[in-house]
Amino acid sequence: MADRKLAHREPIPPDTPALRAALARLRESKIGGLTVLDLRGRCSYTDFFVIGHGESVRQVQALADDVERAVREATGRAPAVEGYEAGEWVLIDCGDVIVHVFSERARNFYRIESLWYDAPVIDPEAAAR
Repeated sequence: MADRKLAHREPIPPDTPALRAALARLRESKIGGLTVLDLRGRCSYTDFFVIGHGESVRQVQALADDVERAVREATGRAPAVEGYEAGEWVLIDCGDVIVHVFSERARNFYRIESLWYDAPVIDPEAAAR
């Protein structure tokens, strides 16, 4: 994963409870390599990608469970979850935010950040405030 400078194109809108809830839970859970990509104006189906990895299938699934629960509590809606059983790449679709929780091996293989190389990277700490 290439290092990219953190960018703040625009402030994170206050009406992004799914983003804030997911980030708060992932920071508490000590996810590896937490990255937030700002896809506003670049992607037709979401505004933000949240990307991170766990150390094992069990941890990836636990992280996905934590995010799903936090987003449901914050928004009143259950996000769609895909890839949970395999536990290598779990996608949690919250609408304006898509959370990708990978195993470290899968993250290095798919390198999803490189597909969006021109997207600003947002500091997860700033986005969670």
